[in-house]
Amino acid sequence: MPGIRAMTPGRLASALCAATVLLAAGPAGADETCQSPYMVKITGVEDFVYVWTLGVEGLGDGSDKLVTVDAREGSPTFGRPIHAVPVGGRHEAHHGGFTDDRRQFWAAGLSDSRIFIFNVADDPAKPRLVKVIDDFVERSGGAAGPHGAYALPGRMLIPSLSNRDGTGRAALVEYSNEGEYVATHWLPTDAAPNGATIEARADGYGYDARVLPRRNVMLTSSFTGLENYMRPLGDLMKDAEAMKRFGQTMVVWDFHARQPRTVLSVPGVPLEIRWAWGPQNTYAFTSTALTSKLWLVREDGRGAWSAKAVADIGDPSTLPVPVDISLSADDRTLFVDTFMDGTTRVFDVSDPDRPRQIYEKKIGAQLNMVSQSWDGKRIYYTSSLLANWDKTGAENEQFLKAYTWDGKALAPRFAIDFTAERLGRPHMMAFGAASLYGK
Repeated sequence: MPGIRAMTPGRLASALCAATVLLAAGPAGADETCQSPYMVKITGVEDFVYVWTLGVEGLGDGSDKLVTVDAREGSPTFGRPIHAVPVGGRHEAHHGGFTDDRRQFWAAGLSDSRIFIFNVADDPAKPRLVKVIDDFVERSGGAAGPHGAYALPGRMLIPSLSNRDGTGRAALVEYSNEGEYVATHWLPTDAAPNGATIEARADGYGYDARVLPRRNVMLTSSFTGLENYMRPLGDLMKDAEAMKRFGQTMVVWDFHARQPRTVLSVPGVPLEIRWAWGPQNTYAFTSTALTSKLWLVREDGRGAWSAKAVADIGDPSTLPVPVDISLSADDRTLFVDTFMDGTTRVFDVSDPDRPRQIYEKKIGAQLNMVSQSWDGKRIYYTSSLLANWDKTGAENEQFLKAYTWDGKALAPRFAIDFTAERLGRPHMMAFGAASLYGK
């Protein structure tokens, strides 16, 4: 594998093609310690795990759905699915998030750009579908592929992966908590930098978006457009030109002005962003899917931002493909999931410039998302990436698995086979608690 800073777009495309020959990888991400700083947290024990799940044709009702899993120890239904809300049809269920008051959960579909809004406050065990936004592309001015939902005060920030043409040019779209369109902010490109300083190139791709309010900074990462992520994997990997169209940048924004300031060069497809929580910490971690590196994005004493690779994730030459990360609330421990080998790795990041792996465990044949409780004692994993990119045959395991973490090792709590339960492909997780609503 060539050095990540020296990798040219052509060589990056070759590496990506090789990776997809070996496996079907895709994006990931979200948990209690990575929620918006504007949103109330569950600092005690969660009651429920909400799982945004892709429907599978011929399995159960075949529809995408929000599944509620009982996480209350001592409950007669502990560790079991207790409720499901089908949304009708398959929309490539992917990511979502709560509003700042945590009364609604917004869940996005990547294929047709629909956003499904659930009321989780009235009965946290039984969310209700209360609204569907079906004109996202039209109202946003052409953004498409809503990737998730991030709480701002009274608003939701929706990063897109694509646009009405299906390419990788992406935007950040704002809605009110009531589901009304507010504004669109396109990511900078070489042709339209919007005032940003460009370190190497500005590809305009989007993925994650996270805010550090006390520094008035928003950070975004990059993946690929609809024309790539919705294609069958075997077809995609034969298209040399398409394989070049993957993100290699992160953007530092003036958050209040919604203006891009700096486009950082982060080759290898940077995905999930995790800001440190410490009141004096001005850094974030990300991982690059194709080069299997952990990156640190940091502000220096002069207010300038930079990005550097600080650790390998597994053996990069075997292309483990990191897809999700979770940073503990004390900024000391980082969980990293890799899809190809179905393994979670734990890093000591108390010195963010020198992460050190301290533990690893194989969770399944394929592995996507990791979510941890605020106290870091309970860890949850899911398996599905994208419907056309998941593994096939016996390796197409579809699960939610729960563990305890004592700082040294993971111990099983429960596991749910989503195929056996005829639910579908579990993707994103979020936590619920009745105490948030005085229940």
